[in-house]
Parts: sequence; C-alpha cells; structure tokens
Amino acid sequence: MSNHSPVKQRNFTPFIIALSIILVTVVALLYFLPSFEVEVGFDITLLPMLNAIFNSFTFIFLLLALISIKKKNIKVHRNFIIMAFSTTFLFLISYVTYHSLSESTLYGGEGLLRYIYYFVLLSHILLSIVIVPLALISITRGFNMQIERHRKISRWTMPIWLYVSLTGVLVYLLISPYY
Repeated sequence: MSNHSPVKQRNFTPFIIALSIILVTVVALLYFLPSFEVEVGFDITLLPMLNAIFNSFTFIFLLLALISIKKKNIKVHRNFIIMAFSTTFLFLISYVTYHSLSESTLYGGEGLLRYIYYFVLLSHILLSIVIVPLALISITRGFNMQIERHRKISRWTMPIWLYVSLTGVLVYLLISPYY
C-alpha cells in the first residue's frame, strides 16, 4: 500500500480558456483605446524598464527551472516555475498600467536595425499570445501530477516562454532610446 494519496484532479480548462481570452483581449484593447490622462506622480517611462527587469527575472527563473528539472529536482523546479509566473504576473500589471496611461512609443531607428526590431517585436507579440494558454496548461498539469502530459506540453512551453521573456528585454533595449 502506498503512503501517497492520489492528487485530486481538477479541470482547469474553462479557467485557462477564459483567462487566456481575457488577457489577450485586454492587451489588444490597450492599442485601440485612448490612454487615460491621469497624473500619477512619477515618470511612467520607468515602467517599460521595470517590464524588462521582470522579463529578465522570468527568463532567469525559467532557465533555473529547466536546469532543476534536468537534475530531477522537482521541488526546486516547481519553485522556480512559480517564481517565473510571479514575475510574469508583475510584468503584466506593469505593462497594462503603462499602456493604459501612455500611447505606444514609435520605433525611431532606421536601416537593418529597424527590420530586426520589427521582427523581434512581431514574433514576441505573436508568441506571447500563444504562451498564455501553454503556460497555464503546463502548470496545471504539473500541479495535477499529470507528469507525462506535463512533459509533453512543456517541451513546447519552455522554449517559447524563454523566447518571449528574452525578446521582451530585447524589444525594450531596442526602443528605449525613443521614450
């Protein structure tokens, strides 16, 4: 007889679908709705730098989670994934705050760098839409101890999430001179 009781399986699919749609819709609406004219008492152009910092931490936490799971240290892996979700959540709050208070900044570079910027930006945006449900499915399968299903989707989730967090930093570095 095993000492471990089975993990109660929860169906997170409706939550994942709803949250994914809500997040993508809110972020998309930020580009079409006018920004609020509110005095916040600080230079809001600090928020994009904060976003890049959160993305940097997410990237580092994901790398450490990947290293941990390769070493079969599930507890440390889980903790780093939770930390990556936490910094991603903080990024999202800061991102929505900034874009609700400010118009989008236009890229001012020219030549090859302009093409690189727009490639990085477009791939970042498209994959950030994809990563929302992938990350949520991955974490819920992990918490439900659906190990094989978790591994199967995480093989896609991890590299995409790493790319999205890294390109978030690159987008900031490329556009920061134009704030």
